Amino acid sequence: MAIHKGSEGTVHVGSDAVAEIRSYSVEETSDTVETTSMGDSARTHLASLTSFSGSLDVFWDETDTAQLALTVGSSVTIKFYPEGTATGARYYEGTAIVTGVSRNASFDGLVEASISVQGTGALSFTTA
Repeated sequence: MAIHKGSEGTVHVGSDAVAEIRSYSVEETSDTVETTSMGDSARTHLASLTSFSGSLDVFWDETDTAQLALTVGSSVTIKFYPEGTATGARYYEGTAIVTGVSRNASFDGLVEASISVQGTGALSFTTA
């Protein structure tokens, strides 16, 4: 069984790695359609349309090309690398629209940003 530390992961926007990542998530979902007919004794369903969404929490870096590309409303190619970018590593890739950017700071902390994306099209699972 292969397991990986979260610190191995990274996210890229296009070919640029996002700097200062604290955490990220990517979620895939599938709609279903009901196929139950009269006389059936249990409901039945088929898988239908799929979608994905994701989020990143970062230390804000106004000099980072990838962070700067993640502006609300922009369409980006995003890649989630759970095990790093070494040759043979598996990763998720798709086109997404940036749906939200939230920045926050406190007097005794660093400036942070949370970025939300909504996939448009399929999310592929491929090898680096």
